Amino acid sequence: MPAEFSSFMAIGDSFTEGLGDPDPDGDGFRGWADLFAHRAADFWPDLAYANLAIRGRLFDRIVDEQVVPAIKQSPALVSFAAGANDALRPGFNATRLSTRAHEVVRLFKASGAEVVLFTCADATAHIPGMKVLRKRFIATNDAYRRVAARHKAILIDLWKDEAFVDARLWSEDRLHLNSHGHRRVAVNVCEALGVEPDQEWLEPLPSLVKVRREMNGAAWAGKHLAPWVKRRLTGKSSGDSVEPKRPKLLQVK
Repeated sequence: MPAEFSSFMAIGDSFTEGLGDPDPDGDGFRGWADLFAHRAADFWPDLAYANLAIRGRLFDRIVDEQVVPAIKQSPALVSFAAGANDALRPGFNATRLSTRAHEVVRLFKASGAEVVLFTCADATAHIPGMKVLRKRFIATNDAYRRVAARHKAILIDLWKDEAFVDARLWSEDRLHLNSHGHRRVAVNVCEALGVEPDQEWLEPLPSLVKVRREMNGAAWAGKHLAPWVKRRLTGKSSGDSVEPKRPKLLQVK
């Protein structure tokens, strides 16, 4: 029998906050963690869920700001996804990330939580110039595979999921998943945890002709790349004024 969990805490950056998947019931974002929590609640009675993730956060800040508040709430299940933003910046060090990730998972395991880790989905085919950063993402993913194996954590290996090669799973900015992409992640998480995915998440994708990937390089650079570069130069983050959308464990249903 698959394990049942009484509570689920999601921590990380924009991937876990849900950017790219607008919340149909509000003005924020939904994302794979919300999708999984609501689906899991159909099978795990009285499931409580919290989400501390904030867009733009680097690995160290995620650890410093989110790990202790998560542990204090004693979640039974924790998802930890961090490091993709670091891989986009100068000075990235996969070895240091791996060392600290080991400590994070050790702390969660010592608290009694089961831990879910992720490798990055492969976005390099969709973004101009990203191929030069491919080795960094591979190094990050290899680090998480070692951490998961050492601590017997659950690994969701999105890098090996060839579905993410499809442009229809990515947002207009080409860096974040869209609603279809978040559903695909939710399917992966459900399957890893013995929860039957929502059948709607498995429906065929819309025609490729309808995908707004027709943005040419200049349009994409002006709308998405330039603001990103400006934030890097000014030391600002897209998450500077953002608070966690669900900071406390609350019953889902």
